[in-house]
Amino acid sequence: MATPGDRARAVSGSPLDTLDFTLDRSSPVPLYYQLAQQLEAAIEHGVLAPGNLLGNEIDLSVRLGLSRPTVRQAIQSLVDKGLLVRRRGVGTQVVHSQVKRPLELSSLYDDLESAGQGPTTQVLRNERQPASAEVAANLGVKEGSEVVVLERLRRTHGEPVAFLCNYLPSGLLELDGARLESTGLYRMMRTAGITLHSARQTVGARSATAAEAKRLEEAEGAALLTMQRTAYDDTGRAVEFGTHIYRASRYAFDFQLLMRP
Repeated sequence: MATPGDRARAVSGSPLDTLDFTLDRSSPVPLYYQLAQQLEAAIEHGVLAPGNLLGNEIDLSVRLGLSRPTVRQAIQSLVDKGLLVRRRGVGTQVVHSQVKRPLELSSLYDDLESAGQGPTTQVLRNERQPASAEVAANLGVKEGSEVVVLERLRRTHGEPVAFLCNYLPSGLLELDGARLESTGLYRMMRTAGITLHSARQTVGARSATAAEAKRLEEAEGAALLTMQRTAYDDTGRAVEFGTHIYRASRYAFDFQLLMRP
């Protein structure tokens, strides 16, 4: 009879052979959900990479000592999330991982890097322009005064995740294009001696325009997450205003809610 905390290792030759699955058969948590959570964690941390094959349901059920319906339910839950895809004649394949980002004052680049997502950046625009009314209000500068506008496309595993547009006060720091493609904006600020302290942020959602869909490799009208953020340094000065869009199929905000006493 199986005992709580059963551990199963896939056979050699499978992408799963580096993983140990811990299945607590005495737990009220369904076995399919335990398996799905561990597979999802492996995908998120890059242990199972896009393109990896998991094998068919029969093989997985034998390898893990689970019934075929249990394995099928676990896989289907990840297919529904867009993390796996079933391909006829090929098997179950990892498509991509969804980025789960904590809702805190942090850099997308730093969050992706710490999660093992291998972020890359393409700088699309890095120039000066007069501040619009919205940009001026958020940065606390006069409308029409010179600001730096920075547009970047961020990818993980070679696929676009987000389009980032940032506005900075002129003269704040030197934004070298090569450095921007190899590191994050907030990391560059810290290196320049700017201490980020707080931010005001709004998160929303809308459908992708044709241009946005093309840039993010989505279908026109696909769901996008939006974020506007104004970040302040430890003197209270606004140092950055960002308007970003994220692929909802690849990205989610993750945060904890506490009951107010």
